[in-house]
Amino acid sequence: MAILEFDRTDDAGIAEMMTGLGKAARAASAALALATTEQKDAALTNAAAEIRKALPEILAANEKDLAFAREKDVRESLMDRLKLDEGRIEAIAKGIEDVAALPDPIGGVMAEWERPNGLKIARVRVPLGVIGIIYESRPNVTADAGSLCLKSGNAAILRGGSESFHSSNALVECLHRGLKAAGLPEAAVQLVPTRDRAAVGALLTMTDSVDIIVPRGGKSLIERVQKESRIPVIAHLDGVNHVYVDGAANPEMAREIVLNSKMRRTSVCGAAETLLVDRKIAETQLPGIAAALSGAGCALKGDAAARKIVPDMQQATEEDWSTEYLDAILSVRVVDGLDAAIDHINRYGSHHTDSIVTGDAAAAARFAARVDSAIVLHNASTQFADGGEFGMGAEIGISTGKMHARGPVGAEQLTSFKYVVTGTGQTRP
Repeated sequence: MAILEFDRTDDAGIAEMMTGLGKAARAASAALALATTEQKDAALTNAAAEIRKALPEILAANEKDLAFAREKDVRESLMDRLKLDEGRIEAIAKGIEDVAALPDPIGGVMAEWERPNGLKIARVRVPLGVIGIIYESRPNVTADAGSLCLKSGNAAILRGGSESFHSSNALVECLHRGLKAAGLPEAAVQLVPTRDRAAVGALLTMTDSVDIIVPRGGKSLIERVQKESRIPVIAHLDGVNHVYVDGAANPEMAREIVLNSKMRRTSVCGAAETLLVDRKIAETQLPGIAAALSGAGCALKGDAAARKIVPDMQQATEEDWSTEYLDAILSVRVVDGLDAAIDHINRYGSHHTDSIVTGDAAAAARFAARVDSAIVLHNASTQFADGGEFGMGAEIGISTGKMHARGPVGAEQLTSFKYVVTGTGQTRP
């Protein structure tokens, strides 16, 4: 079904429109909960094929979004997130196929046991129900979120950023054609048809029809959702991520990991924002790392010790240590060993993704045990903070909380469970 932009801006009109989306989603979630694995996978496979067929239309829609973003003077790093090309659209289609290829989490037995009285108890995965997903202007999230919700038997209400409105519409239309071909309700995936921010406020209060809210974006969005939502929230917070180069690090490995962590894509949440270097090896290793970063176009902001070794760094401020740049900027600090690095990360980081580069297994184990982040890596780039790289097909976001889901939120993380108890006539004494 074609998605038309809702043209009423009064509060009553928006509330009525959102209520309608919620009722449709609730009805669709009941159908999805009973859908077979084959139906869900067919819907996803068909949607991926529709995206490939609709390549010209999606690119044209994305051009409208890019023009709108330029008028708003959106910064370049965010323009990179918004932009689609043939390669990125193919990656979106392939990501949906990867989700289709995953095992169906619904109905899976998580644990089972038998009691002395003969009762057999099983903990079984079930859908969450209806998931409201609020995100900024990244069109790929539209496809990732829709496909993961479908795979996990959940209906989705998607509210993307205003800059990606046309691109998201084009992608959701492809998902609708995939759902229709598989005999599933198109309302299983709905896009909020307005850019008006009042729709977000309405969504956060729809306790009768929405079971979970998943926000994905910057601090201001997350803070608003956590403050206003009357519905449980799985939050994707900012990525103030670190790479710590330990005294036992291989110099070449350290240089390549730091360079990739920062510069592969500076606009993604898994990009490193701070480099920590052990004082014992700073004079020998930091110049080479800094040269590689500068050569790739990265601006460096260092503390006094780092600037003494690499004088052309800018001066880092206290604010830099907790800043998510999402740009070719990296803060650099020289620290007194492993424990000082851990203390810095736990104080300034966002509990998202942090990496240690070291040949010392004991140091790596201590880092993994003490760093309080959703993802901790040893001798690997922070840019692996991605559900696809974890084998999840795609992700809705990286949850930095500790309730329900943590780390990449894929299809399995979008489920709850119930207990199924089987007896042979037992009664309780």
